[in-house]
Amino acid sequence: MAASSWFLLPPELIEHQIAQIDLLMAMYPEEEVSMENLSQDALGVLKASIENNTLSKRNTLNTSTITLLLSLEISENTTLQLDINVPFTHESEAPPEEAPHAKIRIRQPPWLNRAATSQLNAQVSETEDLFTAIDDIKQAASDLLQSQAALAAQSNIASKSAAGPLVRAWFYFPSISTRSKRDDFIINAPAYALTGFLFAGKPGLLCLEGTSSNIDAYMKFIKTESWGDIPSHHKKVSERLREEGGAEGVQRVFADMREITDEVGERRGARANRGDMGAVEGWLGERGLGEALGRVLM
Repeated sequence: MAASSWFLLPPELIEHQIAQIDLLMAMYPEEEVSMENLSQDALGVLKASIENNTLSKRNTLNTSTITLLLSLEISENTTLQLDINVPFTHESEAPPEEAPHAKIRIRQPPWLNRAATSQLNAQVSETEDLFTAIDDIKQAASDLLQSQAALAAQSNIASKSAAGPLVRAWFYFPSISTRSKRDDFIINAPAYALTGFLFAGKPGLLCLEGTSSNIDAYMKFIKTESWGDIPSHHKKVSERLREEGGAEGVQRVFADMREITDEVGERRGARANRGDMGAVEGWLGERGLGEALGRVLM
């Protein structure tokens, strides 16, 4: 949207937004909250316009929002960076009665994978109380950090008790689409020392590399915990192939556990939920696993 199509908020709403920013910056040390030059300049112009009563209805700023970066301490030596965007404009000539809500986006930290960060971002609600939203994020992140610690402890136990050769197991889903369920596959795999991939849709495909006991324990956890709210007749997943070592044994092909649904091929069908298995076969072929897909789908 061009800057000329923005309309500044009424003075009283601009004062409200400025007050939120000033309070936020007063609550945290300088090293924890920062603002880029563009936002600093825009905020200075807005404050001067309010003080001098020279505010124009038409926006003359180079930005529609003031953006801050908050480094939120979750625990000792663990932080979460939040991009906080506070709007100062609206699109239609008729001004809003209330100030638009600030928007918060969580940056992916080193201690969370992409799926967990997306799950955390999905919990962020747009609320008129910016500080309540920040507190909610901190609590959710703290809970997730504690959950990770518990999973890490569980992983240590599993790694000590689950000795055995590496295998590669392939699972088939007639359909898998729910985002939270898909994320759970990715988030929980490291606790069981598993690598592989998930391809969601109709049909879905899951590949796991690890020891047999860890794979079995992981799938049991998924079915009882992640899928605990799903009726049993909807928990349709079948193991189609388990590759075990020959003379050289099974070697890991995947460095981590990730979802490839949006990375491989084009989505088809009325709801774009049918995957391109030809593209998946080509993708696996590049990794020396091209023959496995035919054995899984037959």
